Amino acid sequence: MEVLKTCVLRRNACAAVCFWRRKVITRPPYRGISTTSARSTVMPAWVIDKYGKNEVLRFTQNMMLPIIHYPNEVIIKVHAASVNPIDVNMRSGYGATALNMKRDPLHMKTKGEEFPLTLGRDVSGVVMECGLDVRYFQPGDEVWAAVPPWKQGTLSEFVVVSGNEVSHKPKSLTHTQAASLPYVALTAWSAINKVGGLNAKNCMGKRALILGASGGVGTFAIQVMKAWGAHVTAVCSKDASELVRKLGADEVIDYTMGSVEEQLKSLKLFDFILDNVGGSTETWALNFLKKWSGATYVTLVTPFLLNMDRLGIADGMLQTGVTVGTKALKIRPVIERTFPFSEVPEAFLKVERGHARGKTVVNVV
Repeated sequence: MEVLKTCVLRRNACAAVCFWRRKVITRPPYRGISTTSARSTVMPAWVIDKYGKNEVLRFTQNMMLPIIHYPNEVIIKVHAASVNPIDVNMRSGYGATALNMKRDPLHMKTKGEEFPLTLGRDVSGVVMECGLDVRYFQPGDEVWAAVPPWKQGTLSEFVVVSGNEVSHKPKSLTHTQAASLPYVALTAWSAINKVGGLNAKNCMGKRALILGASGGVGTFAIQVMKAWGAHVTAVCSKDASELVRKLGADEVIDYTMGSVEEQLKSLKLFDFILDNVGGSTETWALNFLKKWSGATYVTLVTPFLLNMDRLGIADGMLQTGVTVGTKALKIRPVIERTFPFSEVPEAFLKVERGHARGKTVVNVV
């Protein structure tokens, strides 16, 4: 540990990198961990060099290895990641100005210095190195995390995250299953609990409407609200009806069978509406909330990044809010399709087409 302290106190990036690589090769290898060549300072990753359509995605073997800049950070060897709608939006440049302000609040960098940019928000993997202030993790721990959109993403061999963004992976979940949950879990949990004010103590008997119920956020939200005793009405297409019913939805509205607004008029009003669709739904959804009862409507679509900043990253949620895969709250990971690391562009196209039936996961290892 004295060597580690010397490297950090010198604030020398090269020394930090050299130490980390040396530590990896001098310690006995952890079972099941495959690392980059000991002398290498680069890693494979999917990056973009400019904003645009899917063709801007580029595979490289020469992305710089992440290093620990702050004492509360950990470096994770990525086993699995996933692709969310926010990744597709970021690839196209949506929110670039706001995110660059977060990356560089003093405006010291020139335009375009965020490139090459790695996308991907979810990660499940193994801790490789810890900062000096990290007390709850050690190398070899299996963890999962949700990385904020202003940081380098998870579609790479290694990623660095802050301690409040990572938690121990539930032993009941594989890395592939675990990578499907963090970002949508944080988003759904924050919308329901932080904004909607619902929890296990006050949700019993409440009526909830979930628009876009078959996607990543929707499938997680159904399970949480049913676990808390709510009556859940899910809006999705006919071919997703069986899925949402298996997850616990009490009533299902098929949007392909006509106007959702008209179909909802025959149902009782709702205490909580979670909107994963946006657009025209925002013009009529409020009409289906109970009057003068504190009922809440939450949209996760418009404005997308503002809501993600406000709802999506809830510090400590993975540590204290939901115990996924344990007796406290059983959550079934809903994965529509898994892609190998070599097919990341195909994964982006899958998410971009919409009509999700769960999450799209990328196996990195």
